[in-house]
Amino acid sequence: MNWAYRFDLWMIHLVNQFAHRSWLLDKTVGALAYNMLLTGGVITALFWYAWVRESPRRKKDRSFILAGMFLNLPALVVARAMALLLPFRERPFVSSAVHLRIPFGAEAYPLIHWSSFPSDHAVMYFALATTLCFVSRKLGVLAFCHAIIVVCIPLLYFGDHYPTDLIAGALIGIGVAGLATIDRVREAVSRPAFRWHLNSPATFYPAMYLCTLLIATQFDSVRTIAYGAWMALKRQP
Repeated sequence: MNWAYRFDLWMIHLVNQFAHRSWLLDKTVGALAYNMLLTGGVITALFWYAWVRESPRRKKDRSFILAGMFLNLPALVVARAMALLLPFRERPFVSSAVHLRIPFGAEAYPLIHWSSFPSDHAVMYFALATTLCFVSRKLGVLAFCHAIIVVCIPLLYFGDHYPTDLIAGALIGIGVAGLATIDRVREAVSRPAFRWHLNSPATFYPAMYLCTLLIATQFDSVRTIAYGAWMALKRQP
């Protein structure tokens, strides 16, 4: 047993030891893990606040927001490619070797056939938190706390991911979002978006709303379509 797996087991048992003892606690943690209002809804609300708030460097802040939203997609693509190309990793709650305590009211994960490594959730929320750090340190700290407490810890509690899944996802998200600090990258994304906003705000804002809706729903619809297309390609003769 290597050190990473020992670390995984230690951390997941540290968090999961409280499961299946209190129905109220399990339901509360479940609400954090699977309620999109508390997960995606909160982070997108922070993004909209950052967009509309008054600031002496408002245009630069908005350029970071636009770049961060754009870079979130390639970050998820990198994570999904790793999950598909690397050796399959079974999720903790279906692994007999983990001996997980199943919380009260736990439901089967809808994407049980997806590899556990790395965590898409960690990729997305840490990428978005990193983006908000570039806009406001206070907003960024709040977003990072949200990513850890509301998103990641419940995933350990329910056995959806190992700690190393979440750490790898966080590093991918932070790394890709960090590309927004490169002026050429940020301007390549924000310049056409600013032009669109100036020429047609009536179409820009509905499009931005749809982007934040995808973020709030954690790209579930897109990921399901992408996975279906991948499986269809694999079955081609």
